[in-house]
Amino acid sequence: MNWTAHAAHLADTVTHSGSSWADPVASIPRHEFVPRWWHRGTAGWSINAGEDDHHRWLDTAYSDRSLITSVGPLHADHAAQNDHPVGLPTSSSTLPSLLVRMFQHARLGALDELLDVGTGSGYGTALACRRLGDRQVTSIDVDPYLVDVARERLEHIKLRPNLVTRDATGELPGAYDRIVATVGVRPVPVGWLAALRPGGRLVTTIGGTSLIVTAEKQEDGSAVGRVEWDRAGFMRTRHGADYPSGPREILAAAHEQDGEDVSTGPYPVVDVEQAWDLASMLDITVPGVLYGYAEDDGLRTAWLAHPDGSWARATAVGTNPPTVHQSGSRRLWDTFDEIRAYWLQHGELPVRGAHVLITPDGRTRLARGAWRAEL
Repeated sequence: MNWTAHAAHLADTVTHSGSSWADPVASIPRHEFVPRWWHRGTAGWSINAGEDDHHRWLDTAYSDRSLITSVGPLHADHAAQNDHPVGLPTSSSTLPSLLVRMFQHARLGALDELLDVGTGSGYGTALACRRLGDRQVTSIDVDPYLVDVARERLEHIKLRPNLVTRDATGELPGAYDRIVATVGVRPVPVGWLAALRPGGRLVTTIGGTSLIVTAEKQEDGSAVGRVEWDRAGFMRTRHGADYPSGPREILAAAHEQDGEDVSTGPYPVVDVEQAWDLASMLDITVPGVLYGYAEDDGLRTAWLAHPDGSWARATAVGTNPPTVHQSGSRRLWDTFDEIRAYWLQHGELPVRGAHVLITPDGRTRLARGAWRAEL
């Protein structure tokens, strides 16, 4: 199979000719790490098998997009053609440009030892091995199957990093100069700072947000850094084969019920999840909120739900003021509108570019001007 031209084109797309990541992207056969993947259409999740259409396989594998490899506990490798799982994605092969950016944020040196948190398909681990050498790379994932199959696929291209099945929120194996996570965490696990050497650099995202945090470890065991002017969306860490259902059931209930409080909102209905900065600020303000959105013949509906039982539903035709139903101990849509009002008044939200302090016990403090938040 002639994949090298596809990989070279991908390298041209996601790097530049002088980048130290150009050769790794051009030399890794991404299609071998994603032989099958899930596609979400109008009928839900369906399987795509590369062996059924080689041309499509190569075009998809070497596109700059994330490919979902697990939905709930069902991995694409184990799926039958008539399987249509429900639930959230639990693993993917991250789009290559984002992998490159995350590694660039780490400012890798030639001798650095790297911990790659979130093995997933193993493709990102392969890029790191090509860049540093496999002896300097350790990768962990909570899913034993992902670790085992990544090991096989890496060995097939003669790469042998240290792969470990491990819950990333617990104690980590070894000590590292760089930790790069392609999963979202909240708070930063205590074990991460313990495993990071003084002067070492951490790159991660805050779970539930698109916020990339970079921080360098200090002699007192803390880490100091910033929220980057960049965005990334990663799945949260999990402790087993799937995420707990939690507020997803509350979100479903919000579709039909009348709210305890019914009002008219001042701003148009938006797809909260796709409004990345607004969604990130909302999740910092109300941790754990989930979103939903639908549009049918001009009628827009957005839902919010929280594990404490609070929910909101906003409905409007086009950009007209919405009718808002809310129930529970929190008025979630009111909080969202307060964030939108701040954004309109100030032109930006304070969370972007915020100063970050991570204490040795894992508490993460954000600050920008007079604004403060603790995770």
